[in-house]
Amino acid sequence: MSARDWQVPVLTYHASTVGGPDYAGNDHVAFASDLETATRLGWRIVPLQWVVEQRLGLADRDLHRCLALSCDDGTVLDVRDVDYPGQGRQPSFLTLLEATGGQPDRHLTCFVIASPEARARMDRDCLHGLDWMGEHWWAPALAGGRIGIGNHSWDHNHPVMHELGPGNMPRGDFHVVDDDPRADYEIRQAADYLAARLGQGACPLFAYPYGHAPDFLVRDWFPRHGAGLGLQAAFGTQGGAVGPGSDPWHLPRYVCGLHWSSPAQFEALLAGLA
Repeated sequence: MSARDWQVPVLTYHASTVGGPDYAGNDHVAFASDLETATRLGWRIVPLQWVVEQRLGLADRDLHRCLALSCDDGTVLDVRDVDYPGQGRQPSFLTLLEATGGQPDRHLTCFVIASPEARARMDRDCLHGLDWMGEHWWAPALAGGRIGIGNHSWDHNHPVMHELGPGNMPRGDFHVVDDDPRADYEIRQAADYLAARLGQGACPLFAYPYGHAPDFLVRDWFPRHGAGLGLQAAFGTQGGAVGPGSDPWHLPRYVCGLHWSSPAQFEALLAGLA
């Protein structure tokens, strides 16, 4: 494969997926296994930011046989080991990443939800009310060098937000973010909040909640407003590797549990891209 034909799979995990001790139901088990498999097969883990810079022509790196890592929603399980109710001690993604040898550029981008109220409600209603969706870990994790923080919207337009959004926007679906007021509410507000806490330009990447990428955002709003907010690219969950022709406002990712759910399937996914 020539440098011009580079393609990089972006893998996505959810730290809150802890349904048992096995690969298929526990993203921490899957993450550890996949790191070992990728390293054994000669894949290099690189920062997601490098992939974006390559796509935008801001860098010229050799990304042959490289992959990038991301996780969505942003919980303390991303960076700290915890005792998970009913499931025992769970090593964080960061713990597992730091323990991986032979990967000097290893890095994980955590896409976080900005709204304190949304995070508090999700922590209470969707997790275990243990304050795992706080923001106290964002800045230290970012400063540690192995973690990037990305924008995963203001409140994920999540059903825990029972009140209607701007323009009577219904909850539970990001496709309904289809005009400027709704986009400003979900994306601009989040970008401003993250910049105020982590610094301007610290969070240049966005991930669509639920993987829902409305045409309005991809083709209109982001091209008009993304750069002004310090955003360089947005990621979906449609599967496929990022390459030279990928739309920067709808870059593909593979999701653990959706696109693969066993070590054999993961190895087959990588083999199809080698």
